[in-house]
Amino acid sequence: MPEIRRLPSALVNRIAAGEVVERPAAALKELVENAIDAGARRIGVTLVDGGLQRIEVVDDGCGMGPEAMALALERHATSKLPDSLIGPEGAIELVTTLGFRGEALPSIASVARLTIESREPGAAEGWRRVVDHGAVLADEPAALPHGTRVRVEELFARVPARRKFLRTARSEYAACLDVVRRLAMARPDVGFTLETLKEDGGGDAGKRTVLSLQAGEELAVRVARIISHELKDNSVAIELVRETPHGAMRLTGVAGLPTYNRGVADHQYLFVNGRPVKDRLLVGAVRGAYADMLARDRHAVLALFLDLPPPDVDVNVHPAKTEVRFRDAAGVRGFIVSGLRQALGTGDRRSAQGPDRGAMARWQAEPIISEATVSPALSSIFSGRDWNAPQQRLGEAHSGWNAPLAQPQGRAEEAAPLPEEAAQYPLGMARGQVANTYIVAESADGLVLVDQHAAHERLVLERLRAAGAGEDNRRSQALLLPDVVELDEVDCDRLEDAAEGLARFGLVIERFGPSAMLVRAVPAAIAKADSVKLLRDLADDIAKHGKQEDCGALLLAERLELVLATMACHGSVRAGRVLSVAEMNALLREMEATPRSGQCNHGRPTWVKLSMEDVEKLFGRH
Repeated sequence: MPEIRRLPSALVNRIAAGEVVERPAAALKELVENAIDAGARRIGVTLVDGGLQRIEVVDDGCGMGPEAMALALERHATSKLPDSLIGPEGAIELVTTLGFRGEALPSIASVARLTIESREPGAAEGWRRVVDHGAVLADEPAALPHGTRVRVEELFARVPARRKFLRTARSEYAACLDVVRRLAMARPDVGFTLETLKEDGGGDAGKRTVLSLQAGEELAVRVARIISHELKDNSVAIELVRETPHGAMRLTGVAGLPTYNRGVADHQYLFVNGRPVKDRLLVGAVRGAYADMLARDRHAVLALFLDLPPPDVDVNVHPAKTEVRFRDAAGVRGFIVSGLRQALGTGDRRSAQGPDRGAMARWQAEPIISEATVSPALSSIFSGRDWNAPQQRLGEAHSGWNAPLAQPQGRAEEAAPLPEEAAQYPLGMARGQVANTYIVAESADGLVLVDQHAAHERLVLERLRAAGAGEDNRRSQALLLPDVVELDEVDCDRLEDAAEGLARFGLVIERFGPSAMLVRAVPAAIAKADSVKLLRDLADDIAKHGKQEDCGALLLAERLELVLATMACHGSVRAGRVLSVAEMNALLREMEATPRSGQCNHGRPTWVKLSMEDVEKLFGRH
């Protein structure tokens, strides 16, 4: 029989390091979290060769004495769990600090050269301790201001099996930058600096400051500085509170307009009780909230901060604490979806502004008229022109040209001078159509172009959604002959458990034998929906997200949104339809009064604006 024996402490530390310290960014995360938990108001980070050669973190926190420093390098030693949480009756899940396992420093010291220098406020001197791959090399006094400085050098230098799996310096730097950004976003009350040095930079030569964030910034300002300055003008603020049995659950942050999106989800920053997390439930909630406003291959840009009572969340389910587990997962998901939709519904009649640079460049190009450069909409105006003649400048072409102008689609007497009351209309007054698709409007401060189909598609969807929110319209529509839907027995069990919740949205179902469900009524908004496909999708969704009643109702609500979006598309004004000026103005006025009218159901903008200042620049008047 193989002998059972205790592993050497050095090997135990290396095994622990494999869980906690996967790469330089993981070590950096632990060090910065320690600085935050130490009460630091300023944290400075320096990276050499993307963290492969050196990581240095300096803070002005509470510092440590010699005895505390020696204890901090022992496994499972921590100052972050008070006796009330670790005693016989303690509840470790109530911890509020970022790190508390006490494995980070000894794990790092077992696979790198670790130097810790620290001084407590009021102490006569500081202290230094150097540990090289588990061996203590120095334990001596040091001169430094109060706070702590930690330096990690030559990570995995003596562990080639781990070193060879590290990526390039550029990739490791990108991961470290992401760590600092997320922690800095979570704590706008703390100042952060991030500097990089070249691999051979012994002094300050080649030093570059990547981030410089002041302590005490407003959350929206900090988020915009980290993600993009454009986010400030293309986002809405989020503030929502809901009471739970253990206290208040709060959702705050900044959510980008659907038209301000990215091709990857890397610009979604999610936090739970101040911890940066990458949680599938939260990511799914964000996707559900933007479901009818973004194309499938586009992703929202946002920073969400979810704060809830400690008993309602378990933060100790992952060694690096990047994942969490919620007591009421369905309730949290619904809270986030409703919070995002509420914020976007009250503040995002806007569209992500700023004309496309390529389009602007073409506007500013030298006006040479040729058959290749004239748009189809303008070609009718220049009908009868001999395009085989040499290219002529606009002035020359006009002087020899006697062809009549094409008649505008709005009558001249309707396109009167802009009335005084038009100043109160953000989208202005309609002046005509282009290509029977785009409405041209004049506002008090610029020109507005509206995609009539995209805009009306959103308006129809919001009408359907508002109707569904009313008590009379939420009623079920009973089927003359109930539909029998055959499913797997397990799927029938899931749907039967969720039946009461689904009934609140008008879907009335009941069990019909071991492997079938009976559909007696459907929501009025989807009276023509395919019952078989609907129940199959709902069964799959419940299997994926859980059997909770609220979860089933929420999933049906999102399913209804997709059905309503399809109905809205087919019931909207199509591109190519001629509208009168009165119809155009009616569309503009309804857009101004409708939430989420800045983008269509697929996330594309419904309107863009060219300010008068930009127009004047095009003609050299500004």
